[in-house]
Parts: sequence; structure tokens; C-alpha cells
Amino acid sequence: MVKLEFGNLGDSFRFGSLQAYLAEFIATLLFVFAGVGSAIAFDKVTSDAALDPSGLVAIAVAHAFALFVGVSVAANTSGGHLNPAVTFGLAIGGHITILTGILYWIAQLLGSIVASLLLKLVTEAENVPTHSLAAGLGVIQGVVFEIIITFGLVYTVYATAADPKKGSLGIIAPIAIGLVVGANILAAGPFSGGSMNPARSFGPAVVSGDFSQNWIYWVGPLIGGGLAGLVYGDIFIESYTSVPPSEEYA
Repeated sequence: MVKLEFGNLGDSFRFGSLQAYLAEFIATLLFVFAGVGSAIAFDKVTSDAALDPSGLVAIAVAHAFALFVGVSVAANTSGGHLNPAVTFGLAIGGHITILTGILYWIAQLLGSIVASLLLKLVTEAENVPTHSLAAGLGVIQGVVFEIIITFGLVYTVYATAADPKKGSLGIIAPIAIGLVVGANILAAGPFSGGSMNPARSFGPAVVSGDFSQNWIYWVGPLIGGGLAGLVYGDIFIESYTSVPPSEEYA
């Protein structure tokens, strides 16, 4: 059952919440800088050659490591979402209010845009690489790819970090979240690009000015994240107790 709550301005603009938005901004900036930067670096060292298997592995590993770090450094302050799809999936399960979730989205998107701008500045790259579908892959197939892999990501977030019965998993949760993203990029990267994250796709699209397929990386991840919130929340979490955003999962 969907447990959406709108929230109120008082809770969404208290000092702890403002700290959470800043943490999401910084952590998303670091994640996108490393993730998109790895793609730019691959183009640099291979003279813009087509992505090969070693390049795919390198980019997947960079995203996995960067997300592990990003979730770890933000977990105690904001919960370490770094992803509008994760925020949406947790809102579906009642772990964050709609109003606070919207402000999380703004912080995440701004972090991605700033990271992409910084990459364009410091690398002098002509184009910041954006997510797009592989040649011959239909938009429906691309959306389904993103639904499935984002479901896996948000399901992992619930299972390792947001489940109130999880106990003390400590560092295991960020590791698991980073690893599932790396694995999903290896599986979906050659097809849909393996985004799982509207913010990760949005920043490069803004800086490059290419929004031609950006909608795919909103629709797919949000559906996948929402489904994971419904499935895990209704089947595996037997009871729900509201918690402040700063205590969502750490």
C-alpha cells in the first residue's frame, strides 16, 4: 500500500533538513563528477574510440566506488539517496514526505548540474556524455531496462538500509548499493546506458543541451523505484513507523 505523506514546511525547513539537502547536493556532485568523469576519461585515453569491454568495466567500477562513497558520507545526515528514484521509492514506503522529497530532488539535480559544469570546465571536453539508447534498441525496451535495474537498486536500498528489521548492517549497506549499481551498468550499459538515476542523466543533459532521450531516464527509474517501494514495503515490512529524514537509513 502506498504510504505517501505530504509533510509540512516546518519539518522540511528545519535546520536538520537543510543539512540533509546540502549533504545530498554534495554527495550527488561527487558521485556524478566521478561517474561522468570516468566516461570522459575513457574518451580521452582512447581518442574517442567506441566503448569496449574494458571501458565498460572501468566505468561500472567508477560508478560503484563513487556511489559507495557518496552513500557513506551522506548516510548519517540525509540517508544518502543521491538519486530521485531512490527518494521516490522511499516516499512510496512512507520513509520521507513528498515535500521533503521534492527538496531532495532539487538538491540532487543541482549537484548533478554543477558536477557536469565542473567537468566541462576542468576537462575542456567539447561534449559531456549523456545517456542514450543503443542503436536499434526501442524506447519501450529502454524504459523496461531502466525499470528493471532501478527496481534492483531500490530493492537493495530497502533490504540493506531502509528495512526497520535490518539490524546493524553498518558499512554493508553502502557496499551493496554501490555493487548493485556497478553490476547493473555492466548488464544494461551497452543497451540503455544503465542510468537508474534521473539526476545522473539530467546534469549532463543540461550541460550538453541534449534532452532528446532524457525522459526515458525519468520514466523508467521512477517506475522501477516506485515498484520496489511498493513490493518491499508491502511484502517484507510488516509495520510502518514514520522517521525523520535524517534517520531514514544510516
